[in-house]
Amino acid sequence: MREAKATAERLAAFSDGVFAVIVTIMVLELKAPEEHSFSALLPLWPIALSYAVSYLFVAIIWINHHHLMRFVGPPTLGMIWINFVHLFLVSLLPFATAWVATTELASSSVMFYAGLFICIDAAYNVFEHQVLAQADTGMVSARMRRTARYRSLIVLAGFTAAMLVAIVAPRVGFGLICVALTLHLRPDLSEFRVDLIFTGSACESAVRLERGGQARTHRSMTTSPAGCAQQTSTFPCAGMSSGSGL
Repeated sequence: MREAKATAERLAAFSDGVFAVIVTIMVLELKAPEEHSFSALLPLWPIALSYAVSYLFVAIIWINHHHLMRFVGPPTLGMIWINFVHLFLVSLLPFATAWVATTELASSSVMFYAGLFICIDAAYNVFEHQVLAQADTGMVSARMRRTARYRSLIVLAGFTAAMLVAIVAPRVGFGLICVALTLHLRPDLSEFRVDLIFTGSACESAVRLERGGQARTHRSMTTSPAGCAQQTSTFPCAGMSSGSGL
């Protein structure tokens, strides 16, 4: 068990290092203008915009990757390799960002940019599927797995639509990329749920807060069916602290 934990930690540490290097490479592409006026910054808007979106993308990738690594047990060889494939694709992001900036969001560069996002997200989806498939069912419910799968398909569809739209309207396609990214801003797919348990003339309301694989239960008792009906709405328990989240 200790060896498996160490392997998972090494996988996470290596991935963190790659993400840090990628961000460093992107920021080195930012060149200051030679002119002394603020107006000299205006022509640099494609560089600033592409850098900001790419930085946001790397941040989203890292946040989701960090959240997912909490559920990793003993990493399989396939899981390690797909993580390397994912990191390889992410390492191409500085190149794609520079091309978008130098061409000022031209059709071909935005198409390539969106296509790279598709490949990165597809690789991450395979990695996510492998991690969740071996995760403890007590930590990751079947509903959370389905939600993750549906979200992944929607994001892939958004990136694909952006790539196709970029053929005729590259700036609109670039905007669609930004919209699709927002679906991954929150990695936690947990939810509040209310379960009602009837025992004779009493009703026990168990409000479960599932956050990041941890569940806490707040229980209250009422002796009337009417009181039970009033407790069927979904709500967070007062005084309960949630798990990690953005």
